[in-house]
Amino acid sequence: MTDELVEIRQKDGIATLTLNDPDAMNAMSLEMATAMAQALKRLAQPEAATRCLVITGRGRGFCAGANLKRRLSQEERDEMTGTILQLYYHPVFRLIRDFPAPVVTAVNGAAVGAGMSLAMMGDIILAGRSAYFLQAFRNIGLVPDCGSSWLLPRLIGAARAREMSLLGERLPAETALEWGLVNRVCDDSDLDAAAQEIAEKIASGPVRAQTAIRTLYWESPHQSFEEQLDLEDQFQVIAAKAPEAQEGVAAFTQKRKADFRAIVN
Repeated sequence: MTDELVEIRQKDGIATLTLNDPDAMNAMSLEMATAMAQALKRLAQPEAATRCLVITGRGRGFCAGANLKRRLSQEERDEMTGTILQLYYHPVFRLIRDFPAPVVTAVNGAAVGAGMSLAMMGDIILAGRSAYFLQAFRNIGLVPDCGSSWLLPRLIGAARAREMSLLGERLPAETALEWGLVNRVCDDSDLDAAAQEIAEKIASGPVRAQTAIRTLYWESPHQSFEEQLDLEDQFQVIAAKAPEAQEGVAAFTQKRKADFRAIVN
């Protein structure tokens, strides 16, 4: 299925969402954000049977941030009941956070501003060797948005997050790996294959348990240690009673590979 600005490919439980405006380096316009939100809602439905979501960009850029070329008319602004961020961009990031399957981001080329936020939304973040990350907001007199100020210090620490945000300098993929911003770096030509390999491993796993795992990590920054222990207990009780755990334990005792795909959730 192909929309004008967002392309969706689905195969064997893996959904690949590709930003499809390469001439603009996939800068996120209001139209693209709307198309992304619609696609994410469809892929999150049970009938879509999505076991892993891959997000990437077409061409030489993952996402060059918000598309600033289109300016809203005064009439459009008057009709708005919230900010552009609240109405167009924030829904995309909330849909990814709450997505009912693990998310892999495959960063090809530039990940700038809101595009860097999008890259950081991955449970596993891959980068091509030519990729770079840029907190460009200060360069145009703005502040980090789309969750950057929450995501970035949790990935690379407060000192480095402030450095990236205050200096507005490019962070190459190899340095991003050293800093813990990404999980793996590979040759540009191997990026798609590497993303699909990881997605296939995730899609073959216990999708409900893996979704619970990502939820635990999303919740942990808000919780005290005691609260997180309680949340783990709640999730573990649910997981232990589910067919996935029954299959996993049976496979372990029978010395065979668990077949989680055979389970109808």
